[in-house]
Amino acid sequence: MVHLDNITTKTGDAGTTRLGDGTEVTKFDPRIECLGSLDELNAHLGLALAGPVPATYYDWIRQIQNDLFDLGAELCVPTDSEIQIPPRITNHQVKRLENWLGKLHKKLPALSSFILPGGAPLPASLHLARTVCRRAERDLWRLAAQEKVSYQGMIYLNRLSDLLFQLARITEDPENPAPLWVQVKKAE
Repeated sequence: MVHLDNITTKTGDAGTTRLGDGTEVTKFDPRIECLGSLDELNAHLGLALAGPVPATYYDWIRQIQNDLFDLGAELCVPTDSEIQIPPRITNHQVKRLENWLGKLHKKLPALSSFILPGGAPLPASLHLARTVCRRAERDLWRLAAQEKVSYQGMIYLNRLSDLLFQLARITEDPENPAPLWVQVKKAE
């Protein structure tokens, strides 16, 4: 487990930070950008859990939060480091998301329109988390263009954004549903 005696280290005052292996990088390093997006995603999921959430979905989201920490732990050490971190996001976590997606797919009707994020607080916050998840996925792909990273992590984030979309749909409040997109017709 992690043991932190002091949160304020002042090592970042010069615009740098350290990775898990001690390597110093800029605060705008692509790896740090990716880790920041994962942290933001995790915070949005925590906010979603602050309100009433059906027990099954609460447990799913809490598991996802732990998975995101595992992915962050994996990414905080470069693959070429002397310190070797075993993959923490594997096909097992991806399959778990796919299983959950399958369960939701059976419960949800097909879409006949795009959904505008909004409605009740829980689904709206899940839509926001979905957009941050998509950014985290793009950040990870950007990092992968420069160095080796977790391929399973990229797949995981792709499936997770789909799952968050479906969770937003399944948790909609019938009294306050998300609005549907209405295409503006051109004037003739």
